[in-house]
Amino acid sequence: MNNTIPRHYNVLWLDTVSKMTDEEHSQLQIAGVNLLQVQNVADLKRELDNVDAVVIRLTRDIGLMEEVLRLLRGLGRPLPVICRVDRHRLEVGVQAMHGGAAHVLPSDDWTEEGWRSVLLHLGHVRGVAASQQQAFVFVDPVSLKLLELSRRVASAGVTTLLTGPTGAGKEVLARVLHDASPRRNGPFVGLNCGAIPETMMEDLLFGHEKGAFTGATRDHRGVFEQAEGGSLFLDEIADMPYAMQVKLLRVLQERQVTRLGAQGSIPVDVRLIAATNKDLRTAIQKREFREDLYFRISTFRLRIPALAERKRDILPLARHMLEMHASDGMPRTLADDAESMLLGYGWPGNVRELSNVMQRALVLSAAPLISAEHILFDEQDFCVSCAETIQVESGDQICLEKEDSAAVSADVAFQEEGLGAAVRTSEQRVIAAALRTSPNRVEAAKALGISPRTLRYKLAQLRDHGLSVSAAK
Repeated sequence: MNNTIPRHYNVLWLDTVSKMTDEEHSQLQIAGVNLLQVQNVADLKRELDNVDAVVIRLTRDIGLMEEVLRLLRGLGRPLPVICRVDRHRLEVGVQAMHGGAAHVLPSDDWTEEGWRSVLLHLGHVRGVAASQQQAFVFVDPVSLKLLELSRRVASAGVTTLLTGPTGAGKEVLARVLHDASPRRNGPFVGLNCGAIPETMMEDLLFGHEKGAFTGATRDHRGVFEQAEGGSLFLDEIADMPYAMQVKLLRVLQERQVTRLGAQGSIPVDVRLIAATNKDLRTAIQKREFREDLYFRISTFRLRIPALAERKRDILPLARHMLEMHASDGMPRTLADDAESMLLGYGWPGNVRELSNVMQRALVLSAAPLISAEHILFDEQDFCVSCAETIQVESGDQICLEKEDSAAVSADVAFQEEGLGAAVRTSEQRVIAAALRTSPNRVEAAKALGISPRTLRYKLAQLRDHGLSVSAAK
C-alpha cells in the first residue's frame, strides 16, 4: 500500500441516518481518517478544537450543511465541510458543491482509495491557503480525473511535464504532486525560467563557489541543491536559453551539479517537475528547444485544462478566493446573478483572472453579498469619470463622479450607446473604489489586478479625455 497522504486528518463525523460499523471505522483509519463522532450540531460546536475538517451526511436537501457553515463562520473557524450524499440524491450533491462544500462523495463509499482522494484534496487546500497561492479545486469530473492520475504519478516519482494555458494552476498542481509523493517531507523549490535573465540562469540553477566571480563573497547553493531530497519545479521551461538546456540535460542524466568556480561535482537527489504553456513539439521544430531534453523531462505528461473546460470548479474556486482575499474577515456570499455571470464567462485568463475578479469584487462590495454589479472581468477596459476628489500617492488629484450621477450616466449611456457603454460606465466606480480604500496607488493597482504602470496609463487617459487632473498643492 502506498502512503500518499502527508498525515492523518482529525475529522468531526456527523451522521444522523445510520451508525458506523467497526469495519467501516477501520477502513477510514487505514485511509488516514481519525474520527470523532458527534450526534448533532450542538455536539459538533463543542468539539471543533484540533480538528481539520467536518464530515456530514445530507439526505433530502443541504439544510444541515448550511447550518454547519453558518456555525463555522460565526465561530471564525473556516474548516472544510465534506458532504456524504446518497447515490440516488445526485441533485443534493450538486447543490452542496454550489453551496460551499469542500468535497462531496457517496455515503456508501468506504474505500481507502476514495477517502485518500478526499484527504489529498484537503491537504492541498490547506497548503494553498497557508501560502496564499492560487487554488486548484478538484470538483469538476475533469479535475477529479486529473487528481486521481496525479496521485498515481506522484507515487511513481517519475519526472513530470505539466502543460496547459497560462494561469490555469500548473504550480499548484506541482505542489499536489510533491505533497502526495514519498518526497513530501523534503523541500519544494520553484523557479520561473521565463523571469530569469540569461546571465543569472546558471548561477540560480547550479550555484557558485566563493570567489567564482566579482561579488561572490560566499558559497551559494543553486535550486538543485536547495531541493535536495524533495522536488524542483521549473516553470516556463520552454523559455530556458538553448545553451542552458544542454547543461540541464547533463545534470538530469548524471544526477550531479557543478557550481560555478568549483573543481568537483555535487550529487543531487531531486525529483523534477517542469511546466510550460507552449507547444514544445513546435519549439523543437524551430530549434528553440532540445528534443533530447524534451524526452528527459516528459516521462509523464499531465495536461491542466483551461478553467472554461472545468466549469464546476468555477464557483468553489470563487468562494475560496473570496475567503482567502477578504482582509476584514467578513464571510462573503455570491448572489445568483453573480454566479450566472461567472459561469457564463469564457475565462481567457483562467484561474489567475478569476482571482483578479474576486479581488475587485471585494473592493467594490462592502456588504456580505457579492452581486453581478461587483463582477468586472479582465478583458473589460477601465474608465473613470468625475465627481469627488481623491488623493493618490503621486500627489495627483482625480475628480470622480458621485453615485447618483454615475447611475444616471449609466442609464443614459445604455439608452444611447447600448450595453457596452453601460458596462464602461459601471467600471468607472472600480478605480474610484480602489483609490478610496487603498493607502496608495500601488496598493490600488494591486486590488484592481493591474500593474501600477497600467494604472498610470489609465490616469493619463483621464487627462486626455479632458477630465480634471491636477497636481496637489
